[in-house]
Amino acid sequence: MDELYKIIEKPLITEKSNDLIEGNRVCFRVRKDANKVKIKEAIEKIFEVTVVDVNTLNVKGKNRRFGRNIGKTKGWKKAMVQLKDGDKIDFFEGA
Repeated sequence: MDELYKIIEKPLITEKSNDLIEGNRVCFRVRKDANKVKIKEAIEKIFEVTVVDVNTLNVKGKNRRFGRNIGKTKGWKKAMVQLKDGDKIDFFEGA
């Protein structure tokens, strides 16, 4: 059970992901080693919703400059989850 909570790192709250919520899609930042089956199981058990489809995307790290030093941010994995009609996940319940 603890492994399911480690798969999903955090929800992605961006302008684009908020537009996807209208189409019953939700975006999450997930572990790089997570596959679609594990992501589906984790979201269904944690949020008690039915997942119809999972799309994943590897996001590359960007070059960043820190003073005169040049570094690179880490890459990460994004999961876009399609929920069954009628199901929803509220991130802003108190707002």
